[in-house]
Amino acid sequence: MAIFEKRRLWLAVLAALALAFPLLVTNGYYLHMMTISFIWMIAVYGLNLFAGYTGYLSLAHAGFFAIGAYTLGILTVKVGVPFWLAFVSACLLTTLIGALVGLVALRTKEHFFAIYTLCVGYIIYLVIDKWDGLTGGVRGFIGIPAPADIGPLSFQTPVAQYYLLLFFLAAVVFIMYRLVYSLTGRTYIAIRNSEELALTLGISTMKNKLASFVLSVFFTSLAGALYASFIRFLGPDIAYVSVMFDFLTYLLVGGIGTLAGPVVGTLLVTFLSQQLQFLQDYRMLIFGPVLTLLIIFYPHGITGGFIRFKAKREEARCLKLEANRTVAELAASRQGRSERHVKEG
Repeated sequence: MAIFEKRRLWLAVLAALALAFPLLVTNGYYLHMMTISFIWMIAVYGLNLFAGYTGYLSLAHAGFFAIGAYTLGILTVKVGVPFWLAFVSACLLTTLIGALVGLVALRTKEHFFAIYTLCVGYIIYLVIDKWDGLTGGVRGFIGIPAPADIGPLSFQTPVAQYYLLLFFLAAVVFIMYRLVYSLTGRTYIAIRNSEELALTLGISTMKNKLASFVLSVFFTSLAGALYASFIRFLGPDIAYVSVMFDFLTYLLVGGIGTLAGPVVGTLLVTFLSQQLQFLQDYRMLIFGPVLTLLIIFYPHGITGGFIRFKAKREEARCLKLEANRTVAELAASRQGRSERHVKEG
């Protein structure tokens, strides 16, 4: 009970800090970086659901991110669809494409699945890069509108967009929390731990893997649509493999298969890389080795390493209590035997 109370306290503190951030930080650059970090977090949560909890590494999520972004841009700019209708349509269309890809991709396993999805992601990049008439090609896609007003709520200012993205991030975290601690989440973890054992228990692994993949694509497409409405300019680079590996970096640093990992990893890597911008191309000489050492010594990420440290400390405390209890029982038993000997004597 005390653990849940402490967790709620930390969540309340983090929520208060997130809400007060625009009031505490007057620098518009940091507000922009935090807002864009929220978008990356949502995308990384999508990757974390499938890779961290189901055990399959998809390398096509940057492509799905780009499809969500470009679909929103095309529907609003070229077709003239109202913003929020285009927003929902972009997420649904990307999710449908993800379901079709998943039906084929999930017939493969392990590294074959990763290679297949990597090829899918690169094909998406080539389509965006070469289809000038639809996507603008290398010239990019401009003129994407900001989120439309909802009644009295306006999202035209940076602070308003910050709170809008914070709302979507909070919704994704809530869904992830409810999912992970549900029977469905336990099913995903069972598939991750041993797909063969899950099959023997009567779990429909294909159906559950497809559901996990589709939901992860939905989260990533949501991030893509939010990115398009926030940046308002798109280029084919957002579908490139480097973006996919940025997502993986955020996830591995924060902690794969943990709820807080995408937040911790994204914030740390984003702001660390920005602080090293003054080094220009040489910043990777510092950032690269630091990242390598972190992955070597903390293979479960910062959050995963912290959770394992707490678990080991709790286990050591329990063992110590058990040892003390055993010693006390032995001492009491020895004292009882001594008293019986005295009485018999």
